[in-house]
Parts: sequence; C-alpha cells; structure tokens
Amino acid sequence: MAEKIVAVKGMNDILPPESARWEWFEDTVRALMRRYAYQNVRTPIVEHTPLFVRGLGEVTDIVEKEMYSFVDSMNGDPLSLRPEGTAGVVRAVVEHSALYDGGKRLFYIGPMFRHERPQRGRYRQFHQVGVEALGFGGPDVDAEVILMCRALWKDLGLGEVRLDINSLGQPEERKAHRAALIAHFEQHAELLDEDARRRLHSNPLRILDTKNPAMQAMVEAAPQLIDYLGEASLKHFDALKAMLDAAGQPYRVNPRLVRGMDYYNLTVFEWVTDKLGAQGTICGGGRYDGLVELVGGKPAPGIGWGMGIERVLDLVQQLGVAPPAPVPDAYAIVPDGSALPQAMRVVEALRAAGVAVQLHVGGGSMKSQFKKADASGARHALIFGGDELARGEVAVKPLRDAAAAQAARPIADPATWAADLLPA
Repeated sequence: MAEKIVAVKGMNDILPPESARWEWFEDTVRALMRRYAYQNVRTPIVEHTPLFVRGLGEVTDIVEKEMYSFVDSMNGDPLSLRPEGTAGVVRAVVEHSALYDGGKRLFYIGPMFRHERPQRGRYRQFHQVGVEALGFGGPDVDAEVILMCRALWKDLGLGEVRLDINSLGQPEERKAHRAALIAHFEQHAELLDEDARRRLHSNPLRILDTKNPAMQAMVEAAPQLIDYLGEASLKHFDALKAMLDAAGQPYRVNPRLVRGMDYYNLTVFEWVTDKLGAQGTICGGGRYDGLVELVGGKPAPGIGWGMGIERVLDLVQQLGVAPPAPVPDAYAIVPDGSALPQAMRVVEALRAAGVAVQLHVGGGSMKSQFKKADASGARHALIFGGDELARGEVAVKPLRDAAAAQAARPIADPATWAADLLPA
C-alpha cells in the first residue's frame, strides 16, 4: 500500500457538513454586498513579491517572517502567495485604470497564505472576505464600511462584537509622534523585549501593539498619536464619530490601535470579541490614502477591511448560532431499477423548475430507501413504484407533516406540480 498523502500542516480541508456553514456565510456576505452596492473583484493568488514589500512595509511581520515567497523557475521573478487582499486589489485597480470614471466599491472572498505556527484561528491557508472603497476620501465612507460590518453581525446573528477605532493621522503627524515614541522607548530600553528592540528605529508604532505583559505599563505611558494630530485629521475623526453616534453604533477610542500594515493613515478600526481567547479580532481595517500611489497609480484615497472567515465561523459556533441546514425539497425513491429512466426524466424536469431533488442511487428495499429519505431532511418523498408508473403517476408522500395525505401527480408533466414541492 502506498504511503498516505495528507494535507499540508495548517492548510485544512473543508468537507460537508462544515462546508454548508461556509456557503451560508458566503451567501450572507454576497447579499449584504448587494445591499451596499459593492461589486465583486477576483485577483490572482500569486503576485510579484515587491507588491507586498512596497505596500505592506519591509519591516512588518508579514513581509519579514510570514510570506510564502519563491523565485519563478522560468524567468527568475520573485513571487509570493498573497498574505492579504488589499494590495492585490489596489494593484488590479491601478493596472486596469479602474478609477478613470470615478470611485469603486469592491469586495473579495478567497484564500490567503501566511507561514506561521498553526493554532486556533490562525492557519497557514486562511480565508478572508474584504471590502475596498477606492476613490473616496471623506469620513462618510469610513462610517459606511464600519456600519456594513455591523449589518453583517446582525445578519449572522452575532450580538457580542465590539468596535474599537483610532486615527493614525497623516505621515507628517506620525513622523513627529514617531520621534517622541523612540525617545520614550529609549528611556525604558531595559524593558524592551527582543522584538521591540528590533523595531525601535524601523517601526516603533508596532511596539504599541505588543502582547508582552512585562511591557504593558511602559507602553500605556507612551505618547499618544492623537495628541500629535493636526486640525484636518481631528476634523476627519470627529466627523466619523458623529456619524457612528447618529447611527447608534457604540465604539471605544483605542489610542493603541495601530494595525499591522504600513499603508494605513487616518481612520483605523477593529471589531473584537471576548469569545475567542487571544485571537479576539475578527475584522480590522482602515484608510490607506497613499497606497494607490505607492503601487504606481495616480494618487487616490481608499479604505477597506478584511475579515477572517475561520474566526467568524468559530464565533458563530461559540455563540450557538445554527445556520440553516441545506436539505432537499424532495427525495426520489425508485424501488425497481427499470423505473430509473422515467424517474431521471421527472427529477431533471423538477430540478429545472427550481426544486431541489435528491435521487436515490444504488438500489435497496423500499424500507431502506424511505429511511434515507427521512434522514435527508426532505419535505417530500417521490415514489416511482410499479403501480404508480403503470397509471402514469408518481406518488408524493409528505415526510414532515403527519397529517398530510399522500397524493398522486401526473408523470407526463412535472412542471405543473413542481411548485407543490417548494416551501410555502
């Protein structure tokens, strides 16, 4: 026997019935996007490595430690599996001049890849849904994308997710804050761990996001970016808060919220839950007004968010939300194989009319087929018995309504009674 080949560690198969939960989530997302007038965009899984180095920042954890990068054996190009969705979407918009006629509201769903230690909520292949609103510079779009998440939590039946917001201001404001941060951290150099010392002069803002308990008090005492924001940045942030207040959306201003990519400016936000342990952030995003220019396009503003599907579905399960189980409308029972041609014709006609029909295959007694029909969850059984077929009929037996009687339907024209099999 050949050695069993298994999936790569941290890259998981999704099989029924779990895959039904994913389909339910994706269907819910697509319905939400239609309501908000966001259109789907699909980009390659493999991109040129410089896209992420330039877009995310050379000293981010993703670029330094987590990307799956390799050299194309055909032409020597440095390539990477995409570790996140925003950079690829912006690259596509720039490459195809998609903003020539105005702003674009876009969304994507798909797999991302990061080489990190697999654990709950963090996998080497993980899946994201994200939105990108490009060409819109005002706080009104910031509020829209945030409130879109709130609508999704409601659609999914999730009520225990809280919102953190912050403003990162503009580059010159961050530059002044950066200098103050470095000075503060240098005064407490003995408290810095190895990761913080490495980042001290390359990306000190990320030190604020440390999870090291020994550094928390020192980080809490660090200068706050909001104290360095100019009038325009504060006005943008105040306008966002006013719109969230008007929409009745609670939030916490978290001055330590910085996000993990270098391309963010002004508004940043995270949706957080206490139900998933240390991996409590299930959605995060913000404004990235310099990214379009950074990847070679004409300057244009943008804002978006990314959401980990695995984490959201984990939260769905933790909160006991039960997605609707996919069940057929009818189960076709065929006691005699000689009836299969007629049964197949009828079943296909019903499916064409919008009825979900599971056809029994593999033979078996009438009793065993009825057991499988009942286990399928179908509302009706279609019985293609010899006596019924001799009369030009198919028997329709209700499986979920004990008071309803079995009825006969003409086999010649299934379209005339297909609607009887659909839910009211």
